[in-house]
Amino acid sequence: MVKIPHRLYLTEDEMPRQWYNMRADMKELPAPMMNPATMQPATEEDLYPVFCKKLAHQELDNETRYVDIPEEVLEMYKIYRPSPLIRAFNLEKALDTPAKIYYKFEGNNTSGSHKLNSAIAQAYYAKDQGLKGLTTETGAGQWGTALAEACSYFGLPLTVYMVKVSYQQKPFRKAVMQTFDADVIASPSDTTEIGRKILVENPNTSGSLGCAISEAVEKAVSTEGYRYVLGSVLNQVLLHQSIIGLESKLAMEKLDEYPDIVVGCAGGGSNLGGLIAPFMQDKLTGKANPRIVAVEPASCPSFTRGRYAYDFCDTGKITPMAKMYTLGSGFIPSANHAGGLRYHGMSPILSKLYHDGYMEAVSVEQSKVFEAAVMFAKKETILPAPESAHAIRTAIDEALRCKESGEQKTILFGLTGTGYFDMTAYESYHDGKMNDYIPTDEELQKGFDSLPEVPEK
Repeated sequence: MVKIPHRLYLTEDEMPRQWYNMRADMKELPAPMMNPATMQPATEEDLYPVFCKKLAHQELDNETRYVDIPEEVLEMYKIYRPSPLIRAFNLEKALDTPAKIYYKFEGNNTSGSHKLNSAIAQAYYAKDQGLKGLTTETGAGQWGTALAEACSYFGLPLTVYMVKVSYQQKPFRKAVMQTFDADVIASPSDTTEIGRKILVENPNTSGSLGCAISEAVEKAVSTEGYRYVLGSVLNQVLLHQSIIGLESKLAMEKLDEYPDIVVGCAGGGSNLGGLIAPFMQDKLTGKANPRIVAVEPASCPSFTRGRYAYDFCDTGKITPMAKMYTLGSGFIPSANHAGGLRYHGMSPILSKLYHDGYMEAVSVEQSKVFEAAVMFAKKETILPAPESAHAIRTAIDEALRCKESGEQKTILFGLTGTGYFDMTAYESYHDGKMNDYIPTDEELQKGFDSLPEVPEK
């Protein structure tokens, strides 16, 4: 009998040397990004004032199936990759399920998350272009931490606009970013015109990723030699994150396994898009038909209650517009502990795949999420990030359905990172103070009412 390992690591030589671009295999492409000034599809040149040139090209490249990973990026990847594929034997036993549960763990780096996979690439391309510095936003702090690491490695100054509620909830995230020389500012702030405008309209706002994006873009376009980089949503980010799924598939092949169900948490789409990439390729090309499930917070339900429409990617309405599932760029999610999943919209690639029926979506309340997180921590000894715990919740639910039906399905989910900076959230759960806020239809309608009118092409 072949002994099944708890953890499977690919060798350094087995690590993928190319990223995979899902758009190359999609039957219908996502609608083009729109330039709000011309109401025409954005060109690569339109994006140059905001993004560095190589990233602008990757953003609009619908044809190149595999993109070579630069050697400088691979060298930094090798510090913490390949990441392990882990069989959750103890969780399976506790659930008394016939299902086999695997998870891809992306927390073995200082940022504690998958975000470093794209941060390294984006910092490298900026350095290669000779830029003077970068700006970005961060929600829970994982992206800001990852980009601070990458910018430090490549010698680039970085300004991070951190959503105010997370800035207040997670002061140690700020300290880690500062360790890597990043300048961290609570958003909305009085350092930008957009920030000051938002504060006048809502002085007590807890902030949002949309607000922080607006400030970071304004800072970038008004500072010579700077560009803006984003940690989720964009096509380029899903491209870089595909290494998660590519490694997962290779590892499962070594175990002679293939997932029946792939589960990922969904905020803007970076982790989900990266995890599902090669499995979605199989689905698009007819090689296999796994169920793919996106899990989002009930407090910010872009997929499950949003509109599929063109919208701005930021609250200040200065970015190009993308067609995506959105709650409206002005939507301010509740100050709960969903962390990096508090974004008003969803990746255009994932939105199109969901709209066309290639994947499912569910929303879950945060108390149920933390119930699953605590159970997972006790059984698997890893304290999961709140974002990841959304995927854990649904993976557990799917495993329990297998228990009821007697089916032995193979479940793969993404453990995006660790929750050691989220102890106020865990404390709130343990003290019984956590609430399950769900926006009303009337509250959501306010966001829908602000959606821009874009003529059909």
